[in-house]
Amino acid sequence: MGHFATGVSIVTAIDADTGKPLGFTAQSFLSLSIDPPLVAVSPALASSSWPKIAKADGLCINILGADQEALCRGFATPSDDKFAGVGWRASHTTGAPIIDGSLAWIDGRIEATYPGGDHEIVVISVLDLGEATSEGGGVAGPLLFYRAGFGSFSV
Repeated sequence: MGHFATGVSIVTAIDADTGKPLGFTAQSFLSLSIDPPLVAVSPALASSSWPKIAKADGLCINILGADQEALCRGFATPSDDKFAGVGWRASHTTGAPIIDGSLAWIDGRIEATYPGGDHEIVVISVLDLGEATSEGGGVAGPLLFYRAGFGSFSV
């Protein structure tokens, strides 16, 4: 499986109980359908963040750029405050965190969940989306995960 390069994203939401931002790193993200617009992620059942995000009103998938490896690693480990020192703004649709510097973001709501071994397969309806270029940000290559390491490429 390590020979398949994947993009890296951080799934974020606002904790329904505390109002604090939550997030976890996900490399299992895919575009599922254009009509209706659906995407999917597969969080690990062992994730401490996922059960809280699953209860939130909405979530945001932040697509990471090549310069965000440290951010990726920070959100991949258990922590009470993964957002310490991380800039973000609330999405207009669900209020979920859009992380500063993300190449793109997809805001949505959970439509369905399915068992997937030691992960859960989560189908998300897309409500809004954006990219760095449409918001005055720079354009960097994507952060990729391949054979247990990180890299990028440019077009």
